[in-house]
Amino acid sequence: MNIIVFDLGGTLMEFVGMPPTWIDYYRQGFQSIAKSLGGNISDEDIDLSVEIMKNYNPRVNYREIEYSPEFIFEKALKHWVKGIKLEKAIKIFFDGLNLNTIIYNDTIDMLKCLKENGYIICALTDIPSAMPDAYFKSTIENLLPYIDFYVSSQSCGYRKPNTHGIQLIADKYTTDIKNLIFVGDEEKDKILAEKVGCSFYLIDRKNKNSAADIHNMSELKFILKL
Repeated sequence: MNIIVFDLGGTLMEFVGMPPTWIDYYRQGFQSIAKSLGGNISDEDIDLSVEIMKNYNPRVNYREIEYSPEFIFEKALKHWVKGIKLEKAIKIFFDGLNLNTIIYNDTIDMLKCLKENGYIICALTDIPSAMPDAYFKSTIENLLPYIDFYVSSQSCGYRKPNTHGIQLIADKYTTDIKNLIFVGDEEKDKILAEKVGCSFYLIDRKNKNSAADIHNMSELKFILKL
């Protein structure tokens, strides 16, 4: 049984123009929420919300435990007017970022090829801080039909390089975790693979990392002899 696990952002897809940390876009999101409330929220209120949100960003304050979007937004909005519906506010926040998702040109072809060669395809991804799992899935709906088992930081409760998510994958298919093949684009992906002892290929689509194993999916096809 061949099982391959892909990271998503930077590996199979990306949010166009978004940096690894989204801090500079937090104000835009909170301004969208304020506008929906009729403009009664002060700049100082928004500044404080941005700071609170920033403090929960794992690229600013390292953490492996995942917090729910509701938990983070409740903290970030508690000094605003009472009665804000968190679910609605969260959607307005991320809609306000005007996210544009692209699936890399070679992604679908690679996933089809893997399927044809009998591979089980899994995803293990850290979702942008405070983004709901359902919202993230809506941005990758063209990918989901090719993924047999999807695990996110929201669904498993931990962020990489914590091993909990990849262990869930191994347990689902009752296989030794060392039998998995993992493909990702960040150092935390590599660290995770080293922790569990599975095969790992570091992908660098932008050709900035000299230590990368591959730069596109064609190279992965070659390695896997597909």
